[in-house]
Amino acid sequence: MLLSEFKNILQASNELTFALPNGTTVPAHFHVTEIGQMDKRFMDCGGTIRNESIISMQLWTSVDVWHRLDPQKTVRIIEAAVEQLQLGDHTIEVEYQGETIQKFHLAFDNDMFRLKPINTACLASDACGVPTFAEIKEKVSSCCAPGSGCC
Repeated sequence: MLLSEFKNILQASNELTFALPNGTTVPAHFHVTEIGQMDKRFMDCGGTIRNESIISMQLWTSVDVWHRLDPQKTVRIIEAAVEQLQLGDHTIEVEYQGETIQKFHLAFDNDMFRLKPINTACLASDACGVPTFAEIKEKVSSCCAPGSGCC
């Protein structure tokens, strides 16, 4: 979800709820402790130089169980960050504390924001020779066919 999409949903919302992938919700007394733009310049395993920019938003809970952020206050936080930090309209990654800091993509359905797992992936699979699942399945099927002599 882009920052602009998040802001538009907030402006039309009365509540602010975040659900973790396991279905539990982030406690209602969470804080948005930071929001900023993270720029990453890197080289993938195929030698391609890449640039990536994301909006990082950190949620945090403490012992102040009476604390509540409403959607309008969150919009004001975003607007201040956009103005002062010159944030771009990039995909949001939400950080939340699990066993370590966990990062999630953000989606919205059933009147709540859903924290979606982020998975690693090879960005240059064609260059580093990692076969696809279909290629492996085909190789195993042909190798172990009756009469092939390999099984």
